Amino acid sequence: MHSETVIIGGGQAGLAVGYHLANRGRPFVILDANQRIGDTWRRRWDSLQLFTPARYSGLPGMPFPAPPWSYPTKDQVADYLEAYAARFELPVRTGVRVDRLSRDGNRYLLDAGSDQFEADQVVVASGAYQRLRVPAFAAELDPGIVQLDPSRYRDPSQLGPGGVLVVGAGNSGAEIAFEVAATHPTWLSGPDAGRIPVRTGSTWDRLLTPPVWFLASHVLTVNTPVGRKVRPRALTTTAPLERVRPKDLAAAGIQRVPRTVGVRDGAPVLEDGDVLDVSTVIWCTGYRPDFGWIDLPAFDQDGAPLHQRGVVGSQPGLYFIGLFFLSSFTSALVGGVGRDADHIADRIAASTPTPAGVASMRSRNAGRPSSEAWTPNR
Repeated sequence: MHSETVIIGGGQAGLAVGYHLANRGRPFVILDANQRIGDTWRRRWDSLQLFTPARYSGLPGMPFPAPPWSYPTKDQVADYLEAYAARFELPVRTGVRVDRLSRDGNRYLLDAGSDQFEADQVVVASGAYQRLRVPAFAAELDPGIVQLDPSRYRDPSQLGPGGVLVVGAGNSGAEIAFEVAATHPTWLSGPDAGRIPVRTGSTWDRLLTPPVWFLASHVLTVNTPVGRKVRPRALTTTAPLERVRPKDLAAAGIQRVPRTVGVRDGAPVLEDGDVLDVSTVIWCTGYRPDFGWIDLPAFDQDGAPLHQRGVVGSQPGLYFIGLFFLSSFTSALVGGVGRDADHIADRIAASTPTPAGVASMRSRNAGRPSSEAWTPNR
């Protein structure tokens, strides 16, 4: 099968690119490994909510269908993405996992099981974080210790009796530790990441969010000196706590402990030498991109894509989107990915002639303001 553009990934980044390509009348297909659009979000733990309010969590052309200052749940996000693809009739093929991306002359070849796709242009929108960062010594833990991560943890009811060690004291670790502490003795391992100065959802948060969002979207970018200075640290620093604060953790009886650095007699060992007797370890140690399936010289020595605002100069027609700080601090967020998608769609449209007989979404949606309200089953 040949398509002018193949988008790999049907999450928020891939759908946003699809919207802008359709609006320009460009032919494309979106390939997604999940059986249903939004399944990546549905697999997260049950109580997960966004840290950005609904007002700042919409994709281009369709506001998030929730009160502006509410914080969408992970299932609401999943359903929103599914409704978004349906509303704009985006050509998504689910259940298609791309195993290899290579190039033959001017064509890109995509192997997906027994199927092969050809494309003039490829947008990699497979997500910023695909592979969990788990230390090698995790394999040495006693087999009786249950090991989970944020993609497999759902709620405390799935945990057996005994203590729980949550490794990683960022937002995911803090929220999960706070939740399980109601029913289990809980230790939270890792350095203090600090906290934002206002509580999420407070009056001060509502007052400060608009200017902070503007700063993160338009000032902290790769096009400004301050953005270029902030970017390297932002890529490697754990974000401060937002919804669950240090005093909340203390009130819940959670024991803050140093880093987990190894295993002794099958049990986790802390940096101070203490050994913990726990029945469950939940690794909240972060994720990293996994591009091992891309057989192209488009990466640096650390495996990160070499690009300018998602455009890979050494491989014409290859693009990345949805990565953290791709062009701005908000590039990986649901409400921030649209600007990068618009830029990449512009590059794709400029590089190929407009195909004859293709009706654009812009003409179908003439007169429809992009900020109009949306309701289900419209």
